[in-house]
Amino acid sequence: MRTVRVRYFGGTRAAAGVTEEVQQAETLGELLDRVGDLHGPALRAALAACSFLVDGTQWRDHGARLPPAATVDVLPPFAGG
Repeated sequence: MRTVRVRYFGGTRAAAGVTEEVQQAETLGELLDRVGDLHGPALRAALAACSFLVDGTQWRDHGARLPPAATVDVLPPFAGG
């Protein structure tokens, strides 16, 4: 298992109840399943609309292996104008 740092922003921060945490996962998909199970349905629902940055690069492939000691930013859709 790889140890990764997860940082939550916007509504995902409120849904998770934490600003950041350390988790164990091999892939982005496994990480999202793990934090969804840990923090419950509100976070799981929010994750469905989020974008993810892994070490500052946008990731869409949930099956790709995470780099060792990665930082994963969980970014909900932002409204702006």
